[in-house]
Amino acid sequence: MENNMNHISGVGGKTVIDDGVVAKLTGIAIREVAGVYDLGGGAARMAGAIRGVVGNTDLAQGVSVEVGEHEVAADISVVAEYPVALQDLSDRVRAAAANAITELVGMQVAEINVTINDVHVPSDDKNEEEVSRVN
Repeated sequence: MENNMNHISGVGGKTVIDDGVVAKLTGIAIREVAGVYDLGGGAARMAGAIRGVVGNTDLAQGVSVEVGEHEVAADISVVAEYPVALQDLSDRVRAAAANAITELVGMQVAEINVTINDVHVPSDDKNEEEVSRVN
């Protein structure tokens, strides 16, 4: 994102915000949504679990953005907690992402697509060690 706004400080210049930064801020906001267990599809979550073991967390996992001159389009992949209402969850994820993009990044939202690719059932954890938990 490039921004030539100079009306705030009176000093001109160009600001560039990398796509990865937009994705990271969006991912952080989505992780705060109640009912989101994790972000990303199976392969992304597996890679995230490996990163978690070595102390790295990819906060943009499950978030793909396309940043234009004035707008952002985002594709978000989440794992829902059981028994959350999925349509309600996708609306709250979309709202959190839109808020992060408009308030933190300062750009307009073109679209936000949400894919719920799995549902986490707490009984699934009986025999597994919990690696990634998003609250």
